Amino acid sequence: MIAKRTKKGVVSYYWNLPTWADQKGCPLTREALGSDYATAKKRCDDVLNPQFDAWRKGSDPEPILRNLKGTFGWLVIRFQDTPQYRRIAEKTQADYSYVLERLANYQLKDGRRLGNVHLNSVTPGVADLLYEALKKPTQPGGKERTRTAVKAMVIARRAWNAVHRAESDIVPFQNPFAKMELKYKAKPTRLVRHHELMRMVEVADRFGLYSIGTAMMIAYYWLMREEDILKRLTWNHYRPADRPDVVRIIHHKTGELVDIPLYDEDGTPLWPELMERLDRAPRYGPVITTRETPDRKRKTHLPWEPDYFRHQFVKIREEAGLPPDVTFSGLRHGGITEGADAGLSDAQMRALSGHLTSAALLRYAQKTQKQRLDAARLRREARTKQQRMSE
Repeated sequence: MIAKRTKKGVVSYYWNLPTWADQKGCPLTREALGSDYATAKKRCDDVLNPQFDAWRKGSDPEPILRNLKGTFGWLVIRFQDTPQYRRIAEKTQADYSYVLERLANYQLKDGRRLGNVHLNSVTPGVADLLYEALKKPTQPGGKERTRTAVKAMVIARRAWNAVHRAESDIVPFQNPFAKMELKYKAKPTRLVRHHELMRMVEVADRFGLYSIGTAMMIAYYWLMREEDILKRLTWNHYRPADRPDVVRIIHHKTGELVDIPLYDEDGTPLWPELMERLDRAPRYGPVITTRETPDRKRKTHLPWEPDYFRHQFVKIREEAGLPPDVTFSGLRHGGITEGADAGLSDAQMRALSGHLTSAALLRYAQKTQKQRLDAARLRREARTKQQRMSE
């Protein structure tokens, strides 16, 4: 550790790599340690010098640096043990971990992995350079990967904040991924309309994939997410013993529990196609969308695994003659937009969808020509009424 006096007269401390070690390819580099002597010395004694000694004795340098406490790689691992990470949906957790691992493996200009860099050295300037690097096309003449870069920065910002709350003595207060003024307008999810839903349900039934047809109808009518349908919606939720007139929907992402009525006040079924389908469906297991064919090894009917489910969904979509931009999530978007077209208020739609805010709901309830037409008609009627009153 060496001390240097800055132009302002403040003494700052640095850890410096010996020239001979640098020439032999030691992966450690010079590091600024700040102006607090005790903190700088602790960093040297506990981290940097032991790293250097291990390398000097012939150990493989990569395992020495990987996931070392206080590095970006360590932050990636530590994030997975925070309440903020555990509250994320399982599907999203895998996505977050994949993005953060790619960031940790990103190679900087000096040859180091970002994961090996201490958090004190990850400055806002480093975050900006990383963002610009991630935006660059992977192929000559390709498009900028703005969405990929924005997503990586947002996830990194969330991970930094979460680990700072748990390890405030290690993770700096200033989040380098905050206030980056990221700009990206996401392409809206392609809506799946009711006639397209029924076309795919007909194909699913023809393929003997009755449960997938049911899952698609549940997503459209009861506005459930894929992971909740495949893993959490059981027969006990449909006409539960204490409320046989409802289906009990749990939106895991928001924690909302919604009892959706099955009948109108006069006893008319509100979801006749889906209710008839469920009432006559065989019950192979506790989950409603259990696979029709028994597992070869276990000899029992199992719930759908997400990857295999999506693979079968693609086959159904192609057989139905629908384009590749038709996705399972588009069913939920289609159902919510159907409600908006029907003139439901935000409060009514949130009561069905389980969204906590109108802002979150509006990402699903897309603007349509019917809504514009209805709005224009209402304005005309209001003008006409006002003119007659003035007469």
